[in-house]
Amino acid sequence: MSQVSAIPSSSPGKGRSHAIERRSAGYHPSIWGDYFLKYASPSNSVDDGHDQEAEQEIQKLKDEVKRSLYANADKPLLNLDMIDQIQRLGIAHHFVSEIDHVLTQLNETCFVRNNGDRDIDDLYTAALLFRLLRQHGYRISCDIFNKFKDASGKFSEKHAGNVRGLLSLYEASHLSVHGEEVIDQALSFSSTHLESIKEQLNPPLATQVRHALKQTIRRGIPRLEARRYISMYEEEPSHNEVLILLAKLDFNRLQKQHQEELSDLARWWMGLDFKSKLPFARDRLVEGYFWILGVHFEPDLAVARGMMTKVIALTSVLDDIYDVYGTYEELELFSQAIQRWDIDCINELPGYMQVFYKALIDVYIEIEEVLAFTGRSYRLYYAIEAMKRQARCYFAEAKWLHQQHKPTMDEYMSIAQVSSGYPLLAITSFVGMPETVTKDDLDWLFNDPKILKASTVICRLMDDLSTHKFEQSRQHADSAMQCYMRQHGVTEREAENDLRKQVEDAWKDMNEECLRPTAVAMPLLMGILNLTRVMDVLYKDGGDHYTNPHISLKDHIKSVLMDPVQ
Repeated sequence: MSQVSAIPSSSPGKGRSHAIERRSAGYHPSIWGDYFLKYASPSNSVDDGHDQEAEQEIQKLKDEVKRSLYANADKPLLNLDMIDQIQRLGIAHHFVSEIDHVLTQLNETCFVRNNGDRDIDDLYTAALLFRLLRQHGYRISCDIFNKFKDASGKFSEKHAGNVRGLLSLYEASHLSVHGEEVIDQALSFSSTHLESIKEQLNPPLATQVRHALKQTIRRGIPRLEARRYISMYEEEPSHNEVLILLAKLDFNRLQKQHQEELSDLARWWMGLDFKSKLPFARDRLVEGYFWILGVHFEPDLAVARGMMTKVIALTSVLDDIYDVYGTYEELELFSQAIQRWDIDCINELPGYMQVFYKALIDVYIEIEEVLAFTGRSYRLYYAIEAMKRQARCYFAEAKWLHQQHKPTMDEYMSIAQVSSGYPLLAITSFVGMPETVTKDDLDWLFNDPKILKASTVICRLMDDLSTHKFEQSRQHADSAMQCYMRQHGVTEREAENDLRKQVEDAWKDMNEECLRPTAVAMPLLMGILNLTRVMDVLYKDGGDHYTNPHISLKDHIKSVLMDPVQ
């Protein structure tokens, strides 16, 4: 519940104190304590010799998988299941070129030379091929599903009992773009039948169906989904022992690296001492790292993870300064200081803002040093400008509240899509990436391309749908729900349905922008897609699991960052 309290506060630049009425959101403290200061879980602590043995075993298993893929080079359809398993087990980063070769060959064989899909006559294979090629950026036509319709143009009921086919079709339907009526029909057909039979199935198929209906592959967090799929796939009687062993070894190896990274970040966070200096703010470093791990888990992207985690941790506190604690007059001074981006501004700020402002400047000095070391100093401009823009939008929302302004939906979204933090995180992601990111890529991203707009629509609307009731219980600017209801004269239920439809439309925009030819390299688009996936997981089911991690996020974090795969 919201609270208002009278708290002594230093005047800007002066030592005397006076009581100021401040809001409080009543955020609970971190649920993790100092657990992650010690990085390695006992059952996953191994000596260097054991590490070397694991590395050798991983390399041997990788070679065996590659041989299997090459053995079916002249029959690429036989590799479909293996590629799907590799991707879902979280080990595709070891086989990038091999997967690219097989899927390119499949696209060429099935849809370029033969001008059709005449060799694919079962629903499971057709849907799997469609999904894998779409995931890889190929514009495979949805006409592949026409052969599974009846004379009336609907999906034939003879497929209603084909559970594996229905599940494959359901997953494929989440790769749709605008104007694909057959895919919309596929989603309705598959979801309806899967819902009706899910309680009648036996494991492991029952487990897979129930999970898919809750969380699709397209919208799931890759690391979290890999952790789950390792367990589900191992229950399959026909599972590939080589893939299972490789997935387990690789997951545990990466988990150890991620634990080390989080331990370093926890020490940095503890050194800031925001817990005592800024007690009104959310203490969510671990949750922030999990968020970023959802974007980039690969071993060679530690620099990007470190930058993004520090930025998301600071942005969370920045949000609370604007949204919860700061007075309007303080926020005016604070906003001016951030736009000037000069440590000499610090003495003009209240004491608690000085603490934050110094931490903010210090982090970007650190980013500058990292970029200079790698010869990419030009990227710093984009990182800082993104943070300035974030602060401007936070202040615009604070101004609306102060002036009791009621924005239109368009006016609201023009600010709120940026204040969602996703443009800032996407740009920071690009800034921290290796040399594959160019200045042109950063310019493209900074100009709000369609995929980023779609991502921010999803982020903002899912956030507002989950938090608007809590936010309206305290002093808070209107959310998308209030703006939409007021502008269109609809009920809360009608507004919710319409906004969820906008979320689904934005997902189709995301899918379209990931099809070739793409504006930038596919790995960069995957970063934006992964950001959006995190939002789908953390803000579904009507909850803000970042602010309140004890609901379900705690279990996600334990499975990815604490418990090794057995």
